[in-house]
Amino acid sequence: MQAVLDKLQALDANPFASLTVAEARTQASAADAARAIQWDKRISSNPDAQVTTRDIAIPTKQGSIAARVYIPGGEGPFPVVVYYHGGGFVVADINVYDATPRALALNTNAIVVSAEYRHAPEHKFPAAHDDAWAAYQWTVENIHELNGDADRIAVAGESAGGNLAANVALMAKEKKAKMPVHQLLVYPIAGNDMNTPSYQENAEAKPLGKADMEWFVKNSTTSMDQAADPRINLNGRSDLAGVAPATVILAQIDPLRSDGETYAAKLKDAGVAVNSKIFPGVTHEFFGMAKVVPAAKDAMDLAVADLQAAFGKAN
Repeated sequence: MQAVLDKLQALDANPFASLTVAEARTQASAADAARAIQWDKRISSNPDAQVTTRDIAIPTKQGSIAARVYIPGGEGPFPVVVYYHGGGFVVADINVYDATPRALALNTNAIVVSAEYRHAPEHKFPAAHDDAWAAYQWTVENIHELNGDADRIAVAGESAGGNLAANVALMAKEKKAKMPVHQLLVYPIAGNDMNTPSYQENAEAKPLGKADMEWFVKNSTTSMDQAADPRINLNGRSDLAGVAPATVILAQIDPLRSDGETYAAKLKDAGVAVNSKIFPGVTHEFFGMAKVVPAAKDAMDLAVADLQAAFGKAN
């Protein structure tokens, strides 16, 4: 993990809070740093190459959104994961977040639809949430054409994407739509309190600190008050009963850790089956780094086991 952070610094990445949006979108990402270490150490990208990809456009009322479909080898029909990338609703895209959907497709033998969404500040809250729901709906209705089985569908996301995945699971329940059989939430944004224990412990953490989160909220909402909206402040909700079972993966050195701990506890209190784990010694963004960070491989193994179990039950 330290090697990744050192490499990120060597790639001249600066704290988000010190940058313009344009600068933040073009500087090196934590994923770039992990890939650079993989290259330095000559770590092979196989067997990920067994997964084929197809770029598609998902139609929505606001226009189409890009998505990348990761298809494992073998015979289908395959279970399905709809995946939402991180980036605070402002930065990153499906290209930056390639490692996680690729690994999920390979290891769960599922089709993974990595869905883009409109970014702030050009498209502020709730544009990303509207797009996330549209992508899920489209996948449920159309994935059979790509040899996917919508009766075995899960949602997954990291950081801002973890928030989107959690919202999709809640919306499916509210709207009495097809519910996902599982939700994989990796250090999700789940609250609006920036004075939690983990915010205090990790205010200066890299690659995400408190000032960076303030920058993301400022850029993604029309006012800080919007962060109290139940779609962002999941921990303020009282309607969690009956939502899909969840795996919640958290990093110790992360301002968002307490958010995730609280959300996992609230889900459990509402009678939802939850498997929650904090991985020590790692930071925000660690999850897709299984090739170079041992804890990330452990976290991926946990996610894969839970998804496979959920797909097996849905058969």
